[in-house]
Amino acid sequence: MDFLFHDLLGTPTWFWLAFAGLVFVLTAFDLGFLHKEDREMGIGESLKLSMFYIAIAMAFGGWVWWAKGSEDGIAYFTGYFIEKALSIDNVFVISMIFGFFAIAPKYQYRALLWGIMAVIVLRGLMIAGGVALVSQAHWVMYIFAAFLVFTGVKMLFAKEQDPDIGNNPVIRWISRHMRVTKAHYGEHFFVRERNAAGKLVWAATPLFLALVVINLADLVFAVDSVPAIFSITTDTFIVYTSNIMAILGLRALYFALAAMVHRFHYLKYALALVLVFIGAKILVADFLLGGAKFPPLISLGVTLALIAGGVGWSLWKTRGEEPKIVH
Repeated sequence: MDFLFHDLLGTPTWFWLAFAGLVFVLTAFDLGFLHKEDREMGIGESLKLSMFYIAIAMAFGGWVWWAKGSEDGIAYFTGYFIEKALSIDNVFVISMIFGFFAIAPKYQYRALLWGIMAVIVLRGLMIAGGVALVSQAHWVMYIFAAFLVFTGVKMLFAKEQDPDIGNNPVIRWISRHMRVTKAHYGEHFFVRERNAAGKLVWAATPLFLALVVINLADLVFAVDSVPAIFSITTDTFIVYTSNIMAILGLRALYFALAAMVHRFHYLKYALALVLVFIGAKILVADFLLGGAKFPPLISLGVTLALIAGGVGWSLWKTRGEEPKIVH
């Protein structure tokens, strides 16, 4: 059993196994107990389940703080809150994707679940690549920092534009190279149907296309969130767990946020300032503080203040607006 205490990417192996076990238990509980049958989730249930996932994430962060120290604990919470806030924009895009493919609400949760499973793997690969780059060359952090500042400034001044899902090159490629059904087949991603010659052949359903586009959208969002957490810490365990714990609760939060995502219109400006701040503090620490670490508590405090301010201002400015139901 000595291998459990050996370092794996800078953290004892048993830490990783404990986290993997937690993710497995949460997923099995969610799919196998709470949602054995496909059904539409109400806003009340969505909020309750979201609070459960947030409580689990907070408890896990407390354990990280106790086991790895206050600096890693603060880094975990900072990364978690940034990823959680960025997820609100992700919810808007996901709701548009489901609407474009006319996915019934009762089947959206299952698609989100499998999307989360793919994200766990894809984020792991992206983070592993980031760790390899940063460990080989510290100057990569300056590229991350400049990219975050550029992205934040762009978000501040960019005009809102809905994504053109129908012209997505991956969707066009799948449509050309794979048989895709026009009809919906419930929870199924693939079905067998008869072609023009009367032969049974496998075909993808619109639910599968929606799943593909959702994962592509997450990769786009990860381009912002992964460099942001690397700007806070390069500890692989903290980077990965903070990202995944924030994403795990996204599928539960989706149904509540999708109905009121229009109420968070001004949050994007707060997120833009967060990205600028996170990127700028790397340059400040290296060039103005002589390489000293930027105080982690200040990073967490500024991040929380900006996000809370963006949420509060959005809710106040949009008070009285009717919720929008996503179909």
